Amino acid sequence: MQLAAIIVSLVLAVVGVALFSRAIAQIFTFVRLGQSVPAGTRTDEPATRTMTVAREFLGHTRMNRWGVIGVAHWFVAVGFFSLILTLINAFGQIFQADWLLPVIGNWAPYEVFVDLIGVLTTLGILVLIVIRQLSRPGRAERKSRFAGSNFGQAYFVEAVILIIGLCILALRGLEGSLHHETSYTVSYLLSYPLVAAFRGLSTGTQQNLVYLFAMIKLGTSFVWMITVALKTDMGVAWHRFLAFPNIWLKRRADGAAALGPLQPMASGGKVIDFETVFDDEEGAEETVFGVSAIEDFSWKGILDFSTCTECGRCQSQCPAWNTGKPLSPKLLIMSLRDHAHAKAPYLLAGGGKNAEGEEKASAEQLAGVPATALAEAERPLIGTQAENGVIDPDVLWSCTTCGACVEQCPVDIEHIDHIVDMRRYQVMIESAFPSEAGTMLKNLEKRGNPWGLAKKQRLEWTKDLGFDVPVVGKDVEDLSEVDYLYWVGCAGSLEDRAKKTTKAFAELLHIAGVKFAIMGGDEKCTGDSPRRLGNEPLFQQLGQENVAMLNMAFGESLDEDGRVDESTRKPKASKKIVATCPHCFNTIANEYPQLGGEYEVIHHTQLLQHLVDDGKLVPVTPVEGLITYHDPCYLGRHNKVYTPPREIIANVPGLRSEEMHRHKERGFCCGAGGARMWMEERIGKRVNNERVDEALSLNPDIISTACPFCLVMLTDSVNGKKNDGKAAESLQVVDVAQLLLDSVKTPADPAGTAEAASAPEPEPVK
Repeated sequence: MQLAAIIVSLVLAVVGVALFSRAIAQIFTFVRLGQSVPAGTRTDEPATRTMTVAREFLGHTRMNRWGVIGVAHWFVAVGFFSLILTLINAFGQIFQADWLLPVIGNWAPYEVFVDLIGVLTTLGILVLIVIRQLSRPGRAERKSRFAGSNFGQAYFVEAVILIIGLCILALRGLEGSLHHETSYTVSYLLSYPLVAAFRGLSTGTQQNLVYLFAMIKLGTSFVWMITVALKTDMGVAWHRFLAFPNIWLKRRADGAAALGPLQPMASGGKVIDFETVFDDEEGAEETVFGVSAIEDFSWKGILDFSTCTECGRCQSQCPAWNTGKPLSPKLLIMSLRDHAHAKAPYLLAGGGKNAEGEEKASAEQLAGVPATALAEAERPLIGTQAENGVIDPDVLWSCTTCGACVEQCPVDIEHIDHIVDMRRYQVMIESAFPSEAGTMLKNLEKRGNPWGLAKKQRLEWTKDLGFDVPVVGKDVEDLSEVDYLYWVGCAGSLEDRAKKTTKAFAELLHIAGVKFAIMGGDEKCTGDSPRRLGNEPLFQQLGQENVAMLNMAFGESLDEDGRVDESTRKPKASKKIVATCPHCFNTIANEYPQLGGEYEVIHHTQLLQHLVDDGKLVPVTPVEGLITYHDPCYLGRHNKVYTPPREIIANVPGLRSEEMHRHKERGFCCGAGGARMWMEERIGKRVNNERVDEALSLNPDIISTACPFCLVMLTDSVNGKKNDGKAAESLQVVDVAQLLLDSVKTPADPAGTAEAASAPEPEPVK
């Protein structure tokens, strides 16, 4: 037995280490097929990044949001790396049955650690096995987060961990027996029952059992290593190695998810400036606009695809997948990964197309490329099933960019960035996007707003307020005369339902004595929708015009190139903007800095919360009923503003609040993000109907939100359900500002006047 154990273990170890080393080199070469990224964007603040990796791994910060799953996975993950020493110990045991690690082998703390981690790792993988079985697609069908995952690979990995865990426990029992442990001790606190079970066997039998279990442990470990080395696209195994660099190289060093701002469009490692890119004809030809082939993704994208562990947390939270649409973030990433790996031999041989679509590699270079790789290279990245496309267009356009996938991913895959990059090519080069979105783009180009209305209509909402709303350049020279610029936005000034929020917020500011002003109608859409649709040039055009206008409104002058004259530049803290639309809020706060616009931006719920806390607004009139609050994705997940609207609701007397099942970080999208506001929803159940059905399960009197897009989507669904008799006629959908105004106004003081007071200074978005 001993000789067999030595031969089998050493042969498998040599082969495993050799193949695994080759696989690491292959993966490194493979990832480098991706495009470079702008300098410093993935490697800044190395110490902070290292701390982020340690915190995310040791704290399991994403996984532990899933309760028992996170705890079980923590023991499996920590056990995998910490039990490497038991692997070394097993090598010694195949030569000498009672061998122990030098120095620490019989050190009580180490033995306790091995005992605990061995038992808990085994229990952890058993829990995960049970959970996978309970969540099989055959049981839960589409609702299973494992739908589409590779079950055979998962079963293999689970079996390996379970076998190794059981072998560790068996070897612990044999160690104790061979070392004559006769009673419970701290060192064998958990494994002593096994020690007692083996004690009745002869010494020779115990030694042979040590050789057997050590061989099984080593053999299983190296069979696993050989298997994953031969299959480098096996994400369920490779994620345990690739997750570390993927997290270290994430967008933000501080560990925040890749939410909020989109990355500027880049090519060749440089951000594309659409004002100058076409000045150089040769440079324009070499510029890659968006992603049309797998090699157009950045190397971080290729690493993302390889890191996916197929856990399906993203899929379980995706509003598109949950309403019967073809998009699953998990399946999208898996498709890109499988395509990338299948095409890699072709790319490594020099294959690829130039700007004219001609093959760059010679026939001789491609002569040794497998036929499967050549066939994969012919597949369009975006195409229907009939076209043999990797990603179906319906998958691409189903995304609402809500961020649920990015928020939940335990290995920090940046799904939204990759989806938008593919959209960019489709919009800019192929002009292939849902036709109804084209109307929105034309209106933005001609009129600066999605509805195509005249700019004078932006001020119509101010006419029946009962007080004057100052306009920059007309009533105030610049914004130094007021506390805040109120950025009303397109919806807030032009859409009837959103205008109710605008009026309510303006009236609350007036009641509180906050000095504010608005732009005079020359402002344009911030560019959120065209950017997420994929029209980056239009976003830059709209954004640059708004930034220039805002800088001038804040009293900064521009030089002849349209840039801020440094002698007039004001500190960011003195340029305060408040917005009622989370999309405007996110764009101005997080994306306009990319265009030279640095401002302190807050959402209206943040300002209202401070006004209530400071006693400038006092809710006194009860608003009776049960209320449930819907988190707007671009306020909540993208910018982590969860508390202010809830505190406002809590301060309104008479209201009883109850959360929907999916709220805060797991909140469910209304269906309007990612430019979906301007596209028809033809597949599956409407996202807004799914969200309203969840709200109706609470039988509320009021559904509240804090976003004009959400207000429109939820109101449309509620009205439809009222017509069908599925919702009470009394059910209201209102913005938090409307609720607060109803409570601040008293019957004795219907105008809601209050003593003027200086405005507070709430914390801006970070």
